[in-house]
This record gives sequence, structure tokens and C-alpha cells, in this order.
Amino acid sequence: MEKTQSYEQRVNALSLQFSLQKPKGDRDLLPISTGASFVMDLSQNTALGTGGGNGMLATPVNDTAAATTVDDPKQNLNQVINSIQKTLGLLHQLYLTVSSFNTASQLPLLQRLNGLVTELDNMVKLSEKCNIQVPMEVLNLIDDGKNPDEFTKDVISSCIAKNQVTKGKTDAFKSLRKHLLEELEQTFPDEVESYREIRAMSSAEGKRLAQAQSSLPNGDVKVKAEH
Repeated sequence: MEKTQSYEQRVNALSLQFSLQKPKGDRDLLPISTGASFVMDLSQNTALGTGGGNGMLATPVNDTAAATTVDDPKQNLNQVINSIQKTLGLLHQLYLTVSSFNTASQLPLLQRLNGLVTELDNMVKLSEKCNIQVPMEVLNLIDDGKNPDEFTKDVISSCIAKNQVTKGKTDAFKSLRKHLLEELEQTFPDEVESYREIRAMSSAEGKRLAQAQSSLPNGDVKVKAEH
């Protein structure tokens, strides 16, 4: 203990002697022991997260708000749309700068190029949060200079054609069922009558369940128009 105190006294004495002998204009130096204590305190504060890199208090980050922002698909999509619109504006400004380029336009040109690169990088990062699948046919139509709504038109036309084919098959099976039922009724009239009663009961039960499922909270029932 005495050796430690003696060592600190000698260090403080040397620091004081050096400060008295330093020329004018030099900055004041802290004693070594004081400087060491200051460095240790600063390192402890940094480790605890109570201080920022510039000596200011660090502002706590709201992790809940950040998670909500990331998990909101609509907000992520709006951010991507805004980034695309901003990129288009930067491209227009860049076009104006290049079309009337002169020596004085060199610095604005570099600034707008850097701004465009930064915004494109931001757009890529924002797009990673959106999970939207775009059909390749739509991109091909855009590349060919055609209206992308033609893809929707083709899909609807294909659905209509498939629906007509399916309806034709359904009508054919209904006609076959009716014909078989008429033939069976001539041969087995009692069995066909029992079958029709079972079918009527099953149909009534199905309608009752459908009405129960389609009832509104206020007790009303959704009525489906029959064509």
C-alpha cells in the first residue's frame, strides 16, 4: 500500500514539474493519474451505453416502432412507390443537366449522379421488404412498349374460355344423370322414389346450414338472388 502511494506521489510530482517547466502557449496537461481515471470513466460509460461517440447522450431506439414499420406491408409498398417517383424526378433533372451541359454544370451533374445512385440503392433496400410477385408476361409487355393491362385482358379471356368448357362438361353430366334417373325409374320405381326423398332431405339440410352461416350479426339473412 505504501509503495503504491509513493508511486502515485512521484508521478504527480513529475507531472507538476513538467507543467511548471513547459513553455508558454502549450496546452495544460492533466496529471497522469487524473487522465487515467478520466479514460477509465469514459470507457465504462461507453461500455454501459450511456454516452455516444461524440460525448452526447445516446438516444434510445424504439424497437417496437421499428418492428411495426418493417412488418407493415402497405407502408413498405408506399415507401417503394415514393422512392420510384423520386428516382424518376432525379432522372428528369439529370436529363436536363446533360442536355444543356457546360463547364459550370459539371458539379451539379456529379451531385445529381450521386443522388441518383443513392436513391437507387435505397430503392433496392426498400424493395427487399415487399413480397410482390410480378408476372414475367407483364414485364415483357412493358419492354415491348405495350399496355400491361393486356395481360389482365388475356387472363380474363382465358378464364372465360375455361369456364365455358367446364360448364359444357357440367351440363353433359346433368343430362346423363337425368337420363339414367328416368331409365331407373321405369325399372325400379320404389328405389328411385326413396332416392328422391333422401336427396330432398339432404338439399333442405344444406340450405338450412347455408342460411345459418350467412346470417348477419343483427339477425338478418343474406339473400342470394336465384337466376
